[in-house]
Order: sequence, then C-alpha cells, then structure tokens
Amino acid sequence: MAAQNTKGADMFSLQKWGAAAGFGAAATYIFGFILLLTVLAGSGYGMADADPASVVSFVINEQTLMTSWYTIIYVVNGFLVALLAVALADIFKPHAPTLSSVVQVFGALWATLVVGAGMVANVGKEVVATQYASDPEGAVLMWQIFSGVENGLGGGNEIAGAVWAMVVGAAMLRTALMPKPLGCFSLVIGVSGLLTLIPALNDTAGSVFGLGYIAWFVWVGFVLLNRKA
Repeated sequence: MAAQNTKGADMFSLQKWGAAAGFGAAATYIFGFILLLTVLAGSGYGMADADPASVVSFVINEQTLMTSWYTIIYVVNGFLVALLAVALADIFKPHAPTLSSVVQVFGALWATLVVGAGMVANVGKEVVATQYASDPEGAVLMWQIFSGVENGLGGGNEIAGAVWAMVVGAAMLRTALMPKPLGCFSLVIGVSGLLTLIPALNDTAGSVFGLGYIAWFVWVGFVLLNRKA
C-alpha cells in the first residue's frame, strides 16, 4: 500500500512538473514574439530582406540581449519541452505504451534540436564578434553560415515540432485521457508546422504554428494542473 501511495505521489508530482513546463514553454514563446516584434524588428533581424551587415552590427552591439534571447527561446524552451514530453508519456503509458514511447522520443528529438540551435547561435555570435574587429565582411559571411545552421536546427522549418504535436494529438485521441478538442488542436498545429516546408506558406504557417503552440502549451498546462493522477 505504501509503495502504491508513493507511486501515485510521484506521478502527481510529475504532472505538476509537466504543467509548469507547459506554462514555462509558453512564456518562452511569448518572450520571443514580443522581443522580435519590438527591439529586434528595428534591426531587421529575422527578416528575409534585411541587410546582413546591419543585423551583424546590431547583434555585436547587443551581445547581452542576444545571449538572453537565444538562451530563453532555444535552450530553456528545449529543456521545458523535454520535461513536458516525459510527463505526457508517463500519462499515456498505461493505455498506449507504444504511442507513449514515441511521444517521449520525438519530444526529446525536438528538444535536442532546439537546444542545439541555441548553442550554435550563442557560440556563433561570439565567433562573429571576434572576427568582426579585423574582418567585417568575413564576419558577415560567417554570420550567414551560423544563421543557416541555427535556422535549420531551430525552426527554419517546423518539422520536428509538427510531428511531435501530431503524435501527442494521436495519443490524446487514442487514450481519451485529455480533452478531445485539445487532441484535435494538436493535429492542427502539426499540419501548420508541416506546411512551413512550402516556401510560399512558410511565414503564415510558421506564425500559426508558433501562436498555436503558445495556446497549446497553456492549455496542456491547465489540463495537467487539474488532472487527477
């Protein structure tokens, strides 16, 4: 009996951690959107038609800000997604063990790519700043290379996050352990992420994906917070 009570307490605690991870992940997205649309927008950062030299100059002059930006939107977010994946997989496991494993593995895969993007961005920023003093043109070229790698890992297209959303949605609908509308919404987010593969739809689909995930993280957070273990 004591062992069963301990197990139940552990599961409940994991759900609470998962809820916190959901809210935290939403906060990292909100922080990212706000900073991008205010401070970073003036430099042209993130815009396809921006002057690379102007962007590099801004990044070098605002290294503390950019380190915070990359760390929060990538590294912190990635760890929170990994924790949320574990919490969700634990819930699904008794009813859909195979899907549970896929939820955890694909969540870990996405989290790894996102954390990797943050590490590449932070290291790349330092390399570019060092080179800029002696070779500004070379630094701009180096920045473009690092940015390409960062975007490839962290969201130039949203395949990893899209697939995870669809797997989680399938698990929600298969097990009926969470609200059906949430499972359907997960599939919608997944489809929007896959559509970022189409160049003409990349910006629109990417916005739907990002804003949709903010709502999804918060929704999942409340579900886990209020769900009985």
